[in-house]
Amino acid sequence: MTEDRVLVTGAAGVIGTAVLDRLAADGVPATALVLDEPPPIRADRVVVGDAGDPDVVADALGGVTAVIHLAAIANPLNDPDHVVFGRNTRATFAVLDGAGRAGVRRAAIASSYSVCGLPFARVPTRMPYLPVDVRMPLQITDPYALSKQVDEATAAMVHRRYGIEVVALRLPFVGSAEKLAGLAGWYATEPGQGASDVWSYLDVRDAARALVAALRPAGPGNHVLYLAAPETLSARPTEWLLDRFHPDVPRPSFPGRAVPIDLSPARDLLGFEAVFPFPIS
Repeated sequence: MTEDRVLVTGAAGVIGTAVLDRLAADGVPATALVLDEPPPIRADRVVVGDAGDPDVVADALGGVTAVIHLAAIANPLNDPDHVVFGRNTRATFAVLDGAGRAGVRRAAIASSYSVCGLPFARVPTRMPYLPVDVRMPLQITDPYALSKQVDEATAAMVHRRYGIEVVALRLPFVGSAEKLAGLAGWYATEPGQGASDVWSYLDVRDAARALVAALRPAGPGNHVLYLAAPETLSARPTEWLLDRFHPDVPRPSFPGRAVPIDLSPARDLLGFEAVFPFPIS
């Protein structure tokens, strides 16, 4: 990687910390934008402030050539709807518009699998088909999914306006081995709890690898990609899970524990495949 300096927003979070570690391992200097004074993190410059404040963002963008934008309310269940939607979309607009104005040429942003509308659905929804892919119609009824749809639209706007290349990664549940173990245990006893997420996940180290790779996509433009580990976080075969929890959804056959998400665009554009699978016994 040859970036001169990368701005990482939300840098004190779980994914942000892993991204800083990945950049440091690659020898890439990083500026960290954090909401509050953080514990020691692997960035040689730290800016404390709100990612939704254009003045704070302008300061953080000094000397930056690429951006990884992660600052957001990650759990939409702890704040009022208007706060979830407003804070997430305001930060993404401020960061990407500021980056475009500053002449930054590349950015990667954390969208979410939840943009499809199923995980936090406020009304009953149904998979139109499988595997999940970017052509699938969105069925949004909650503010978090709506904020991610707006974030992706913001990325498309700044690409058209400023020419900045943006990759939006629709991340599934991302966690450490400890967090993944807890979720896998829940799915073992209550497999239906993973149905809306199609039992998908990604180790935080793989999420960091993908976000850094997204700064150097194989082709120019504005891109939206789904990411996940290639196998589900359930010990049960995927066909058993789908027969039980998505019985009438049109689909091909999925061998073994194959995750029912189309991961080929991430392989083609980023050369990305997960290398930290969670061991299911």
